Amino acid sequence: MASIGGNLNVDSVSKSVGPESAPNMVLQDCSFGVEAGKFTVVIGPSGCGKTTLINLIAGYELPDRGTIVLDGVPVSGPGPDRLLVFQETALFPWMTALDNVMYGPLVRGELGKARMREMALELLEKVGLAQFADKYPMQLSGGMQRRCELARALINDPTLLLMDEPFRGLDHLTRELMQEYLLSLLEERHGTVIFVTSEIDEAIYLGDQIIVLGSNPARVKSVIDVDLPRPRVRREILASERYAALKQRTITLLHEEAASAFARVRVPAARTKVAP
Repeated sequence: MASIGGNLNVDSVSKSVGPESAPNMVLQDCSFGVEAGKFTVVIGPSGCGKTTLINLIAGYELPDRGTIVLDGVPVSGPGPDRLLVFQETALFPWMTALDNVMYGPLVRGELGKARMREMALELLEKVGLAQFADKYPMQLSGGMQRRCELARALINDPTLLLMDEPFRGLDHLTRELMQEYLLSLLEERHGTVIFVTSEIDEAIYLGDQIIVLGSNPARVKSVIDVDLPRPRVRREILASERYAALKQRTITLLHEEAASAFARVRVPAARTKVAP
């Protein structure tokens, strides 16, 4: 990933969906910053607007109010400086793993095919898929597909890598292995990442900072600095007192938001009238 650039500023962003006559406010006055080269995790209750926020940063949607600025340039649409890895696999089923990884740079006409092939094979090697380069997505397991997508994203060398719950649906062990693959690649490339998750342990293990969103509509409830050393060794991190403190703080914030949301939608029990 690009080692220069990646400073992002989200300032007072609001976004509603639905008809103009009855809009549903999803994000309201959402503000935070992302420092170049850092790994930022966005976490919040299910349905709070995390994906909407990521789509706005990617430029697939525009905010109703507020601004999103990357390295001094306002985001006004999709661009090669921002690449989004979706929740579901987006590999082309008719292409091999190697061709999938090479696709983006080849379409843009960057370098020659021989150089792209070399770079793609190097990335497939790093994610443990070199021996599966000629396989099609349907011949790969779910974890292998996610690794292939990670290689396909990184070969594009984006300034900002956006990941919307990319490991959702994977079994526990495969998810942990994917986290380790991701960290090892990013520590080598010094890229800037915004990663959406609903998993607290994943957020703390991966992130340099955690953006905790509220809901109905979403605002930034808190920004948590994850001051854990890198490179991270899972067994050491999980056993540390600082990890336990960070987890407890995140749980408390999310529990407060869940309780508040429950209180807002709770319907009082109807009183039973007794016949005279």
